[in-house]
Amino acid sequence: MLSIIQAAGWPIWPLVACSILALAIIIERFISLKTDKVLPPKLLDEALTVSRHAVPAPDVVAKLEQNSALGEVLASGFRALNSDPRCPEADLRATLEGAGRAVGHRLERYLTALATIASAAPLLGLLGTVIGMIEIFGSQGGGAQAVTGTNPAQLAHGISVALYNTAFGLIVAIPSLIFWRYFRARVDAYLLGMELASERFVRHLNGLRAR
Repeated sequence: MLSIIQAAGWPIWPLVACSILALAIIIERFISLKTDKVLPPKLLDEALTVSRHAVPAPDVVAKLEQNSALGEVLASGFRALNSDPRCPEADLRATLEGAGRAVGHRLERYLTALATIASAAPLLGLLGTVIGMIEIFGSQGGGAQAVTGTNPAQLAHGISVALYNTAFGLIVAIPSLIFWRYFRARVDAYLLGMELASERFVRHLNGLRAR
């Protein structure tokens, strides 16, 4: 593998960097987008149970905020009621929506970079192939007579080396695109789940405010 990379020339090194970056992003997103860290299944029910009669104490709210992304959104609603027990429902919704947007932005972190790698890698591979072909034919003196006098085996080897760039670009781009779509769908599902949970939680907070 190392010999292929060395033979493909300098244009392949940006692709190597892209492959390392893409792998790092994929690993990081797998860790950060675990369900327990974003949308624990029972967290909303637990928050509703704890606040059945009143807004919980600040230490409980702080622990909820540190629990997960959903916990951060729910904790913002508790804090809004703690600061203003008669907080209007519209303000409660705005508070939770603001916290949800901040969480959503964090969930989407690095996905743009992964999509950029998926789009740019084939172009970088094609660029490397074109540069390799230019170098191959340029080294023959530039004339058709010089090319016909070239050893066909050497010429075929040179062309195959140039095409390594295109192949490597596709090898980087295809997994990057697959994982980008996977993470994009996962984030969208999380955001929908948090939106539904927030709607239910706002109705609960509105009931607490009325007491």
